Amino acid sequence: MKRSRGLFFVITGAMFWGIGGTVSQKLFQEYDVDINWLVSARLLIAGILLLAVQFMKKDRSQLLGVWKQKHTAAALLIFGLFGMLAVQYTYMASIQLGNAAVATLLQYLAPVMIILYLIVRKQSVLSGNDLITVLLALTGCFLLLTNGSLTELSVPVSAIVWGILSGVALAFYTLYAVPLLKQFDSLVIVGWAMVIGGAALSAVQFPSPMDLVHLPAEALMYLLFVIVFGTMLAFWFYIESLQSLSPKEASLFGTVEPLAAVLSTVLWLSEPFGAFQWAGAGCIVLMMVLLAVQKEPALSFKKDLA
Repeated sequence: MKRSRGLFFVITGAMFWGIGGTVSQKLFQEYDVDINWLVSARLLIAGILLLAVQFMKKDRSQLLGVWKQKHTAAALLIFGLFGMLAVQYTYMASIQLGNAAVATLLQYLAPVMIILYLIVRKQSVLSGNDLITVLLALTGCFLLLTNGSLTELSVPVSAIVWGILSGVALAFYTLYAVPLLKQFDSLVIVGWAMVIGGAALSAVQFPSPMDLVHLPAEALMYLLFVIVFGTMLAFWFYIESLQSLSPKEASLFGTVEPLAAVLSTVLWLSEPFGAFQWAGAGCIVLMMVLLAVQKEPALSFKKDLA
């Protein structure tokens, strides 16, 4: 029963993540929701909710304890701005300019970027598994973005650029968070990072409730899903799954996310997705599965941070 509970949480959380991106695409394309508004509202509300969960269920002292030392406070600010905010904004920009399926799959190039970074820094050596991982990522990326054509791209260049930047941001986010997560609970770090990122972007466009007046009820429901289900519950469910599943198992079942993003984009939004793009998506998902099942992976890529 405990394992079944863990499987429910990780699969449901991953599905919420993937579908949340597709729902965001609908908000951008059909209701002209401003990206600054959506990202800031999403981060602020979800961050506050996660900190509330920490306050009710876990060690409350950590909520303020992370701010008591200058080096951890500075690290948290950097993580919130250049990690959390960068990941969320670039991902949403890629969705707005392209679609959720491609944006999600491009973001999942982050593990390959980390592998290459560690090799360049001579903190790791290129293994056979790493080589297979890189080749799968490159093949998948080519097929996904070109649909097998050598003369044209399947999505706008701007969406590709933002998607690749999202992968870079997620790679930084994953590596930079490690020392903080060794000292403090993940709910504390991610919750505060969301609040920091959301507050910073709110300086550009504050998410005033008055901005909701012109949205129909259907759009408000989509917005609620993105914030609560696609952000707060998705993260919380993943964390809860780790109570009964190993990180390796959770990472493996977390591959449901890109599949959910692709299927919901194709079936619900009727986005075209060619045969070669399906093959490319399969290569990237296979890459993630290989990373998850490695006995000694070259990196610790945890989606529970995102």
